[in-house]
Amino acid sequence: MLIDLNHGSGYRPPSVVEAINARIDAALVASNEAQPPRQYLGASRLGVACQRALQFEYTRTPKDDGEEFDGRTLRIFAAGHRFEDMSIQWLRAAGFDLRTHRRDGGQFGFSAAGGRIKGHIDGVIVAAPPGVGMALPALWEHKALNKKSWQDTVKRGVAVSKPVYAGQIALYQAYMGLPAPALFTALNKDSCELHHELVPFDAALAQALSDRAVTVLRATDARELLPRHTANSDHFECRMCPWQHRCWSLS
Repeated sequence: MLIDLNHGSGYRPPSVVEAINARIDAALVASNEAQPPRQYLGASRLGVACQRALQFEYTRTPKDDGEEFDGRTLRIFAAGHRFEDMSIQWLRAAGFDLRTHRRDGGQFGFSAAGGRIKGHIDGVIVAAPPGVGMALPALWEHKALNKKSWQDTVKRGVAVSKPVYAGQIALYQAYMGLPAPALFTALNKDSCELHHELVPFDAALAQALSDRAVTVLRATDARELLPRHTANSDHFECRMCPWQHRCWSLS
């Protein structure tokens, strides 16, 4: 069937912007879908509020319709990696000996529970320039945040403002044997302002999250569904969950 191109038909061809962006996003989505699925619980995720969401993530349960990563989200992820590369260069130029990869090119990381729990760290600082008072070696963790999120992190600190990140840091410190205060670097994506925070090792938090990972694994092995974080389907964390409809459709 031919498209009616006559005047007044209502047909509007896509603009150059729409056509190019659609192509870019389609390529990003296709590339992401071609990646092998994660077969383990990631340490960066163990601090999320809902154990059931963690279980869905670990078992690769299909998300609700329309909740898979779209092109815009994948572009944001890619930009975050580029911001991290920039911060690495700046810190090294400032005199920090920051190691981000092993000699074979792989990331530093850990594996536990037979490879069912894993984490990959942003880096380790093994030397700092004069005048920077920090114990070494120290874990380095980086996040690129929007203005509002960055300002809240600066104001309240990572443990209060970003508990998921704080949990990630504590687990990395524990499993990587880096008990010195970690250096957390937050970059404001809107202004490129940098915030640095020394984060003391929270052993209790690391243990709690490690126990949580074991709970998820055991429940999954037993084919038991873990409880929800809340009894209210309209809770803000439920509204943001990509399994919201699937979760609440289950008894």
